[in-house]
Amino acid sequence: MLRFLADARDFLPILLSGCLVTIELTLAALVLSTVLGFVWALMRLSPARYVRAPAVTFITVIRGIPIIVQLFYIYFVLPDLGIQLSAFQAGVVGLGVAYSAYQAENFRAGIQSVDPGQIEAAQTLGMRPPLIMRRVILPQAIRVFLPPYGNTMIMMLKDSSIASAITVAELTRGGQLIAASTFKNMTVFTLVALLYLAMSLPLTYLAHRLEKKFGRK
Repeated sequence: MLRFLADARDFLPILLSGCLVTIELTLAALVLSTVLGFVWALMRLSPARYVRAPAVTFITVIRGIPIIVQLFYIYFVLPDLGIQLSAFQAGVVGLGVAYSAYQAENFRAGIQSVDPGQIEAAQTLGMRPPLIMRRVILPQAIRVFLPPYGNTMIMMLKDSSIASAITVAELTRGGQLIAASTFKNMTVFTLVALLYLAMSLPLTYLAHRLEKKFGRK
């Protein structure tokens, strides 16, 4: 135990630095996935087939390809096409695009939960679509998609570890480097696991509160 604590004291500065990168990566990817997911959801609900079909195709394709393969494609293949991204940028884009497909389905479920009669009534009053979305649809839809949104944050935090495969210096990558140089695998990855748990617990509590407040029976 004393040996573990001594090693932890030596390893924690590097691992905590990795935690900071993990948080930055997760937040940036969360913002990107939220914006893109909302766009895909609106396209998915469009009555125009030429608008709806690309969104359906995108969501189907992205959900069918492992995130790590998408990251490899963005980081290793796009440079051949003239698009050069840093490892961190590729991680943000990869996670953001991948999770936007799941976010889109959450948003779509929330929007479709709104009674169509209320939308028709708003249209009768002469409200324009943007105003209907802001004043009628979103206040009600948020009660449906907010609980799964909290769970998505937790999943994205954990899946940010996949970015270590393209050398993003996040928590898992830091643990791999320390373990490779010290061979103290048990100590290092125990600390990595505890740090992920420490970062996940506040999000888990937030998701639980959201489910309790907005969840429907």
